[in-house]
Amino acid sequence: MAGAGRMSDKLAEFTAFRQRMNERILAEDNQVVRRFFALDTQTYKAGALDVKTKEMLGLVASMVLRCDDCINYHVAQCKEAGVQRDEFFEVFSVGLVVGGSIVIPHLRRAVDSLDKLEGGESATAECADHG
Repeated sequence: MAGAGRMSDKLAEFTAFRQRMNERILAEDNQVVRRFFALDTQTYKAGALDVKTKEMLGLVASMVLRCDDCINYHVAQCKEAGVQRDEFFEVFSVGLVVGGSIVIPHLRRAVDSLDKLEGGESATAECADHG
């Protein structure tokens, strides 16, 4: 269980870092950065597609781009949006087929994050790329 403690410490550190740096970045007078962060936030709100669908799309894209921070973030967001385990594995299969075998290590980490969330552990690392 020592590994689980390190993982949650690492996630807490990352979340704190992300929040601190997002605040620092958004404090700068740069409209491009501010608009991009706002666009990202708006993108995942319900519209013609619901939040659940958008988060599943974000998870597939994150897997194909091989960003573990983003994958963990979207696994947590998907879980919060009500994605069920069988749906996760369909999402994982799309990411794997689109991204190819290079996605397999990221698939392993995604399933590990899902297992932790289902086990009640906090695996809510947030993607640094999401404002």
